[in-house]
Parts: sequence; C-alpha cells; structure tokens
Amino acid sequence: MEFNIADLIEAAADALPEREVLVVGEKRRTNAELDERANRLAHHFLSQGIGRNDHVGIYAHNCVEFVESMLAAYKIRAVPININFRYVDNELRYLFDNADLVAIVHQRRFAPRVAAVKDEMPKLRHFMVLEDGSGEEITGLDSVDYEAALEAASPKRDFEPRSGDDIYILYTGGTTGMPKGVMWRQQDVIFALGGGIDHVTGVPAKRPQDMTEKAKAGPGMTMFPIAPLMHGAAQWGTLGGLFAGNKVVLYGGSFDADEIWKIVERERVNIIAVTGDAMARPLAEALEKGAYDVSSLIAFSSTAAIFSPSVKAQLKRLRPNLVLTDATGSTETGFTGMTMVQDEDLKQKKEKPGLTFKAAADTTVLDEEFRPVKPGSGVIGKLARSGNIPLGYYKDPEKTAQVFVEALGKRWAIPGDFATIEADGRITMLGRGSVSINSGGEKIFPEEVESALKSHPAVFDTIVVGVPDERWGARVAAVVQVRPGYTPSLEELSKHCRDHIAGYKLPRELHIVPSIERSPSGKPDYPWAKATALEGKYKV
Repeated sequence: MEFNIADLIEAAADALPEREVLVVGEKRRTNAELDERANRLAHHFLSQGIGRNDHVGIYAHNCVEFVESMLAAYKIRAVPININFRYVDNELRYLFDNADLVAIVHQRRFAPRVAAVKDEMPKLRHFMVLEDGSGEEITGLDSVDYEAALEAASPKRDFEPRSGDDIYILYTGGTTGMPKGVMWRQQDVIFALGGGIDHVTGVPAKRPQDMTEKAKAGPGMTMFPIAPLMHGAAQWGTLGGLFAGNKVVLYGGSFDADEIWKIVERERVNIIAVTGDAMARPLAEALEKGAYDVSSLIAFSSTAAIFSPSVKAQLKRLRPNLVLTDATGSTETGFTGMTMVQDEDLKQKKEKPGLTFKAAADTTVLDEEFRPVKPGSGVIGKLARSGNIPLGYYKDPEKTAQVFVEALGKRWAIPGDFATIEADGRITMLGRGSVSINSGGEKIFPEEVESALKSHPAVFDTIVVGVPDERWGARVAAVVQVRPGYTPSLEELSKHCRDHIAGYKLPRELHIVPSIERSPSGKPDYPWAKATALEGKYKV
C-alpha cells in the first residue's frame, strides 16, 4: 500500500465496506458500491487501451459518476482531468489539446460542445455519455453509454501495483489567461490537501495504513463541500473525506441556498465547506429567513475566496456555537493555513486588511530576493510553500520556472499571493499580485476593498478593479450588486469604507450592475468586472 489515491480509497472500502460515503441527490453509494463501480469502469477503460499516464477528461456537474470516473482512472494509473462546464468552444479546444485527452466522460447535455471540437483532437478517441435527463441529442459522437459499459465490465480489483509517484493533475483557470494544468505526485497532493495530517497535532502520517486505521476508529462525519468537483476545493474535500471514512454529500444543481439548507437538514451534515462570500452570504441570508433544523452542523468552513467579517458575524449571530474557519491555499500550493474565527475578531469596528492565519508547516513569506521576511517587520513579500508541492505546470516549463523556484536549499511554490508575516509568526494574506491595483505607486489589493464594501448593508456582492487614471496611473472602480431597495451613492460607500481602509484605497468609481459574474466555484471574474467598468454602462 502506498500514499496513492486509489490505494487509500480501496483501503477505506475494505475497512468500512457498508459505510455510506457518497450522496448526490437521490443517488447514494457505500464504500463497497463505489469501489465495485469504479473497478468496472477501470476495466472498461483498459479494454479501450486506456492505461498508465493517459488523460481522461470528466465533463460533468457534480454527480456520483464524476467521483467514480476519477477513482477508476486512478485505479489504472491514468490521470483524470477536470473540465470547467462553463467553458465555450475556444476554451474547450485549448483545454482538450493542452491536456492531451485520449478519452472523455461527459454528461449528455455537453455532447454538442464535445462534438464541436473533437475532430480537431486526433488523440481523443473514446467517449462515454452520462445520462442527465437533458434529452440532448448526440450527433457526431460515438459515445458509449456509461451504465451499459459498467454492466459489461469486470467488478474485480485486479490492477497493477500503484505508486505515490503516480500523477495527479488539476486544471485551474486562475484570475487571468487560459487554464493551466498543475501537476503533482499523488503522495504530495495527499499531504498538501491535508489528507495525511493529524489536524489536532499537525503530525503527518508515517504510513498510509495509519490513515486507514484512523478512519476505521472514527465515527465518520458528514461533509458537504458545495463547490463543483471541477474545482480544487470540492475535489480535495471529497478525496480527503473518502480517505477518512467520512460521508461526502455533493450538490449537483445550480446554486440555491434554500435547497442547500434542506440537504443539510436531511443528511444531518456536520461540516459545510464553501468558497467565500459568493456562497456564504446567500446561505446566511437564507438561514436567517428560513426555519431549518441545522442542529447537526458543527462547522462552517470557507476557502479559496474572500469570506467577509460581515458574513461571519451574521452566521455567528444565527448559530453562536458554530465553528467558523477561514482556510487558505491554492492549486499550486495546497493547504497553506487556517484561522478559527473568534468572537472578539467580529467585534472590531476597523477590520485589518487581509486574512491573518496560522501558517501550515513549510509555509512562510519570502521577499523579492527569496529571503525570509522578518516577522513583525511589515515588509510585504509573497506567500511561499515548500515540502509537498507540485512538479510544475503540465507542458509549460516557462511558467513552471516562474512559480516553482529553488531558494534556501529548498524548492518553493510561489504563485503570487502578497503577504506579510506578523510578530507572532502568523501570516496576513493581502491578495493576488496579478489583480492588484497600482495607484500613484501604492499597491492596492482588491480583496480588502471588497471586504470593506461588503460590510455596508446595501452591498450584496462586489468586485473591485483598477481602471486607467491620467494622474495616478490607475484608480479604484467598484462594480457592485446592491440589495433590493437600496440605491447607494459613491460618496456614501466611500465614506463607509473610510472606517475600514486607508483613503488611497477608496473607490473612485461606482458601477451598479444587475448581478456579479463569478465562476461556479465562486471566484470573481476580474476580466468581466474590468470590461464592465471600462464600458461605463452602469456607472453612477
């Protein structure tokens, strides 16, 4: 047994075969059922000549078959590739080609998009269709029915030995440019996502068997990562949950806060995981208005996007005993740290810029010369992580050399998040450099301006961008979605923000839009926001 994704999930299945571990809508899987169906799909892949290091695309909304397809690929040492279901033809064409897909498992609704680009992909030779109730006609694709393929395949677990060196790839869109495939050794990603770490002591498991024994001894929690599986937050949460013998509940529909609370109530969810305010704010508002039994809920965790103090305070007011956590990390680093929200943090009128958290092992802040930033110095550097980090970007040595560097006798992942290190060793994350605003030589991070704006009762959601300014080079523009019944002015919002951030960071333009554009995982669409601000259609 190795620190290998398939090895760990198979071991959990052997230890706890009858435990229910996966729920999506009306479909439920025990460990044994999940393992057998993944075995069948793995044998089907092998029968089509798909094997070690071949790349298999998964093009679907959250469903049990998404998880089965991932596990089936890992079982035969192939590499599942996540496909963003919002991509249009040009983006899909790039991703399919860049990822060297040889096979794709797709929901029926996406068949036309696959058919539109498949003739330009000479390596892509095998197609499987998942029924999704859409009734979409399949033309131009010789897609094999998923369930028929499983029924005809062997349920045996008779695959070649695997390794911790087997490859894991997760494509990330980031904030700019085309998607990039972040390539990991499986052993590294298992530890980076927190799967092999004791969360009480912080000590990593010495043997993969230790993880299975811990899962068998535990009662099993019910986890609910809400984001799409095509996003790292949900994918890593799901894998970590399966390693630990927990039940993982996934959400397969379009985001609906009321429906999510109904699922929490029905499945007796213990831990809910979101990606920032885009999910947390509507959930808090639905909880305030609705009558849901959420007594099973112990923790509410956010990662990968801003989780505003105003939303945290609302959740704490509604559920005083709820544990709120704010975690940091990226596809390029894995888990870098977490803070547990304290009541006193929410009572402070003036919010500190950024998120301050206790850093994970091997995480620090390095300056421009890749030297450690002195704690308490106030120097702004970049968040850096060593240890279990990726091999690099798939087929992009230039970008790999920029982000993964050798310094201080170690190899570091430095994806571009600006940060400072406090006197007590905690790290304050300021924001991603690629979207920072340089105004008169001052660096402004959109996240802290967005957080200040969201603490105003009129603001439901916002994205902050820089627009050209003749005098200062750039000025701050706020693209805002307001709550019904509110018509805030720029002066009103700027006055409010002045209690939270420095004067040079205040919004100089206000654009009130019908809705804010975000990715399905909740990440802000900065290019859209900038184009909206430059167009000026919604400027007030």
